[in-house]
Amino acid sequence: MQELKHLINERNIILKGADVLSTSGFTQVPNAILRAPKLSPGAKLTYATLLSYAWHNDYCFPGQERLAEDMGVSDRSVRTYLKELEEARLLTVQQRGQGKPNLYQLDLTVKLGKR
Repeated sequence: MQELKHLINERNIILKGADVLSTSGFTQVPNAILRAPKLSPGAKLTYATLLSYAWHNDYCFPGQERLAEDMGVSDRSVRTYLKELEEARLLTVQQRGQGKPNLYQLDLTVKLGKR
C-alpha cells in the first residue's frame, strides 16, 4: 500500500525551463473574438479573463472587483465591457442575489461577422 501511495503523490510531468508565466497556465481565446472589429480591446480582455476563470470548471462567477483587479481597470470599466459583451450576445449574466457575485455564461457558439 505504501508503494501505491508513493506513485499517486509522485509528479508525472515536469516542465523543464518553465517560468512563473508558463506555470500559471494559459487561456485560449477564439480568434474570432480577438479579431472582432466591433469589440473594444477592453471587451476582448474581459472575455479572455472570464475564460481564464472558466476553463477549470466550465463556469465562473468572479466579482466585478476581482475582474477589475485582474485586468488592471476600474469597476466601472468592467461593467462597461460586460455590457458590451452582453449586447454582442457573447455573454449572459445571471444575478445571484445580494452579496453574491454574478454567474457568467460565455457563449462559445456565437458566430461573429467577418471583416
